Amino acid sequence: MQENYANIIAAKADEKSLSKLNALNSDELCGFIAESIELCKPASVIVFDDSAEDVAAVRQLSLDNGEETTLAMEGHTIHYDGYSDQARAKDVTKYLLPKGVDLGERLNSMDREEGLAEIKGFFDGAMAGKAMLVRLFCLGPAKSEFTICCAQITDSAYVAHSEDILYRGGYEAFKERNSQGNGEFFRFLHTAGRLDGNVSADTDKKRVYMDLSTDTVMSTNTQYAGNTVGLKKLALRLAIRKADREGWLAEHMFIMGSQDEDGGVTYFAGAFPSACGKTSTAMIPGETIVGDDLAYFRNIDGVMRAVNVESGIFGIIRDVNGDDDPVIHSILNNPGEVIFSNILINDGKCHWLGMTDNDDDLPAEGVNHSGQWTRGKTGPDGKEVTAAHKNARYTVRISSLSNRDELADDPKGVETSGIIYGGRDSDTCVPVAESFDWAHGIITMGASLESETTAATLGAEGVRTFNLMSNMDFLSMPLGKYIQNNLQFTENLTKCPPIFGVNYFLKENGKYLNGMRDKAVWVKWMSLRVRSKADAIESPIGLLPVYEDLQKLFKQYLDKDYTKDDYNQQFTIRIPNLLAKIERIEKIYRSESQVPEILFEILAAQKDRLVKLQAEKGDFVLPENL
Repeated sequence: MQENYANIIAAKADEKSLSKLNALNSDELCGFIAESIELCKPASVIVFDDSAEDVAAVRQLSLDNGEETTLAMEGHTIHYDGYSDQARAKDVTKYLLPKGVDLGERLNSMDREEGLAEIKGFFDGAMAGKAMLVRLFCLGPAKSEFTICCAQITDSAYVAHSEDILYRGGYEAFKERNSQGNGEFFRFLHTAGRLDGNVSADTDKKRVYMDLSTDTVMSTNTQYAGNTVGLKKLALRLAIRKADREGWLAEHMFIMGSQDEDGGVTYFAGAFPSACGKTSTAMIPGETIVGDDLAYFRNIDGVMRAVNVESGIFGIIRDVNGDDDPVIHSILNNPGEVIFSNILINDGKCHWLGMTDNDDDLPAEGVNHSGQWTRGKTGPDGKEVTAAHKNARYTVRISSLSNRDELADDPKGVETSGIIYGGRDSDTCVPVAESFDWAHGIITMGASLESETTAATLGAEGVRTFNLMSNMDFLSMPLGKYIQNNLQFTENLTKCPPIFGVNYFLKENGKYLNGMRDKAVWVKWMSLRVRSKADAIESPIGLLPVYEDLQKLFKQYLDKDYTKDDYNQQFTIRIPNLLAKIERIEKIYRSESQVPEILFEILAAQKDRLVKLQAEKGDFVLPENL
C-alpha cells in the first residue's frame, strides 16, 4: 500500500481492517478508499472479507443501527426507506460526460466536471460520526471469464447486508486478480446522508451519478436499493460499456432452464419490461431458474454462454401468493434469511398488497413505510397511504429456491439455446413467434419491443412505451451502437440461438385470450423448436406454431383442451396493427444517430410481406390461411 494511502486509512481503520487491505495488495482499491475517507470524513472504517463471520457481522450491524428490525419469523427482517424514497430516481440518475461526448437525447447526462463538483459537495463530511463500510463483491461467478470485481463503500449496513444476499463475495477474487496484475474493478460510493428515524432525511437532494470514465457510481441522500445497491442496475450501465469494449453482451435478462422430456435442459434468456411476465416466466413451475434479472453473454469456444450476474433476488412482493408464486411464497413464509422492505408489519408479521384476493382483509393498523399506520391515513402529499407500498420488495438468496438450477453458479455459464423478448400488448402481436434469423429477431422483436402501461404505472393506462430490449432505462451508449453490438455478437458462433417474441396479454372484447399459466406451453414449444422437434408455419412476422403441436402441449403440461378456435383467435395476423407498430418504431429510429441501416431494411421487408398478404387475404388472416 502506498504510504500516503496507508496513513489516511490507518487513521480510521483498526489493525484487523488494515491487515485485510494489505493482503489484497491493491493500490487502486486503497486509493479509492483513501479518497473516499478524505471526502466523506467518517468516524471509522471497517473492511469486511467473504467469511461467514464478517457476513453475519454486517447483518448484525444493520440491526444494531436500526436500519433493519427482526420479525416474528426466524431470519426475517424489515427495512423501511421512508415515504418519499420508494423507487429508482430516474430524473437525478445521470451520466457524467467529458466535453465532446454525447450519448443522445434519450439518455440523461450532464457535464462531468459540473456533476462531480455538485455530488462531492453532498458527500463532503456526509459520514461524520458514522462508520464507513468497505465491501468487496463479484458480478458473475468467481474464477470465471465473466467475473467483474466490485468495491462498495457505504455508510448503510442495510445496503451492505442486501449485497451480501444478492451477490457473490469478492474478497478472494480481488486477491487473485491483483496477484495476476489485473487491478480493474467497478467502484460504488454511497451515503444515506442525514438520517431522520433511520431513513434519509434530505431525499430532495438525492443524486445518482455515474462517471463512465472511471467506472464509478456515486449515490447520496437515498436508501432505496435501486439507487444504492450499486451492483444492480447501476453496475449494468458500467457493464454495458465494458462489454462494448471487449466484445460481449450485458443484458437485462433472466436465465431459466426448460426441462426436456428426454432428461436434458434447454436454457433460455429473456428480456421483459416491468409487469410483462419476466419473473413468472423465469419461475414457471416444473422448470429451473438460473437468474431472474441480469445476464452476461460471451462467445466461449463458439458457443453463446450466459451467467446470472447476481446470486439473489430483489423482487417486487406485490401480488405474491401461494397459487401463482409457490416457490417464492414458501420462502417468504418459512424461516430463513429474508429482508422485507416497505410492507406492513402487524404483531411482528408481514402483510403486503395482493397477498389475498382482497386488500381490505389486511390489518387496519401497523407500521409501514409511512411510520405508524391506520387505514385511511394520508401522507405528506395528501394521498391515502396504502397498507404496504406497491413497490415493496423482498431480498433472498437464489440458493434458497427449491427450483434453483444445478448450474446456477457454474463458472462456464450455461449454453444459451434461445432468446425471448416479451412486452404487454393487447391487440397486435401473437402469443409466440420465432424469428427468421438472428438479425430479424434482434430488430423486429428486441429493438421493436413495446409495452402498454398498466394501472400500477404512473400516468395514463394503456399507453405504448418503447423499451429497446427492455434495457432502455439502463443504456449507457447510443441506441444504434447498442443494437449493432447485439447484431455482431453471433458472427463467430458455431451455432446461433433462435430468437422468440412472446405476448401474454392479447385481448378480444376486453378479455385476455390466454391464461396466466399458458406461458408454460409457449416455452415448451420454443424448446421443441430449438431441438428441431416441432414444425412451424411461415408468416410475414416469423414462424408460428402448428395447431396440433400446441394441442398436445396444452394437454400434456396443463391438462387443458386447446381448441382450434383458441388457436385462430390467438394467432391471427392483425395486419393493420402490425403495420402501425412498424411505423412507430421506424419513426423512433429515424430520430436517432448511428442506427445501422440493416434495421430499416429489415423493418421495410417485414412491412412489404404484410402489405402483400393484406392485398391477397385482407386485414386479419387466420394462421390456417397462411
